[in-house]
Amino acid sequence: MSKPVINIADVELKRRPPGFAPTGGAAERYEARMGMVGNLLGSRKLGYNVTVVPPGKRAFPPHNHQINEEMFFVLEGTGEVRIGEIVYPIRPGDIVACLAGGKEMAHVVTNTGGVELKYLAISTRISPEVCEYPGTGKYTIFSEAPTGAEGQPGIFRVVGGEGGDADHWEGE
Repeated sequence: MSKPVINIADVELKRRPPGFAPTGGAAERYEARMGMVGNLLGSRKLGYNVTVVPPGKRAFPPHNHQINEEMFFVLEGTGEVRIGEIVYPIRPGDIVACLAGGKEMAHVVTNTGGVELKYLAISTRISPEVCEYPGTGKYTIFSEAPTGAEGQPGIFRVVGGEGGDADHWEGE
């Protein structure tokens, strides 16, 4: 069994691996380092990660989940979260709920401050999941797979759009 306690200061933050990292023009708008805490703690039903976003960037494109809910707890820095069409300022101590649903639940966190924005992200881990990107009409269907060699969760995913298969970052 994994140790059930870890200090946030001890969480190793990593950039996205090839195949998941932003490409093309999206690489100018999206950047994050993440520490996959849930896997370190042995969590099976909840996902936890520490996400750090540089000033002026976003970690992910605007998206909504059909199945899972997310919660963000802001640790450091300032920014904003858009949920649907409403924008909310965020700062340390704020808790953000991102409920499952359609495009009215699409959310995106942006670092609007001058220092890194750091937050703890917690989500349910119901698999398979359908994630939609209302701005581009794309979707991702993914299912968890066995953990990879470096302790990262294995993921089976299909990215598509109106014309069939799509590149995850194209148009973002």
